[in-house]
Amino acid sequence: MIEVIDLNKTFEENHVLKHITASFMPGMTNMIIGKSGSGKTVLLKCIIGLHTIDSGKILFDKLNVPEMSINDTKKLRQKVGMLFQGSALFDSLTVLQNVLFPLEMFSELSKSEQNTRARFCLERVNIEPSAMFLFPSEISGGMQKRVAIARAISMNPLYLFCDEPNSGLDPQTSLVIDQLIHEITHEFNMTTIINSHDMNSVMEIGENIVFIDKGEKSWQGTKEQIFTTGNKVLDDFVFASNLYQEIKELHAKKLL
Repeated sequence: MIEVIDLNKTFEENHVLKHITASFMPGMTNMIIGKSGSGKTVLLKCIIGLHTIDSGKILFDKLNVPEMSINDTKKLRQKVGMLFQGSALFDSLTVLQNVLFPLEMFSELSKSEQNTRARFCLERVNIEPSAMFLFPSEISGGMQKRVAIARAISMNPLYLFCDEPNSGLDPQTSLVIDQLIHEITHEFNMTTIINSHDMNSVMEIGENIVFIDKGEKSWQGTKEQIFTTGNKVLDDFVFASNLYQEIKELHAKKLL
């Protein structure tokens, strides 16, 4: 479980995050949503540790990360998997070598065990053995994203962070990536936090949703509750398209 308590973050005179308190549950796809510039990406980076916070607490299973020693922080980061927005694969490494990279850097497994683990992770995200020796430039964007997921779970993390996982993907491929993240979250009982503004993803896999508006937590709940919050700013965000207006009407008529 990850908890954020009264978190504040400023950049010079810009108070970006204001007294945010939220919880992210294990074995669930937790989502941070909000408009561009709302502060959701800064919040994700604070939780990961890419930004130092001004005040507040960030608890990973009751351990306050800002108070941890450098050595303890390094150990914690080995329990963290990260799926970057642009996949961030190494161009000069093959698919298999990309997934092997964190294992070679941080694990105590033998070379044979590393290879077995990397292949298992690639097979789990439906990468065919014949594609494992290709380079990132030789595979599609959807395959690159799946390889990045395989790399993110290679160290068997307790926590998985995903920054805009569907960025640049077509709707059908986005659905595949959403389902894959949802499946491995439940399969490995990870605490997964997804930063997104894609309402398709929210309605498909959002189990615990935190809505950020102007640097403040405006709402937290489930995708079933998101239709009846009475929060005008959230309603405007959720029902920004005709599709979700139709969903709202179906929900009101108890047809959904």
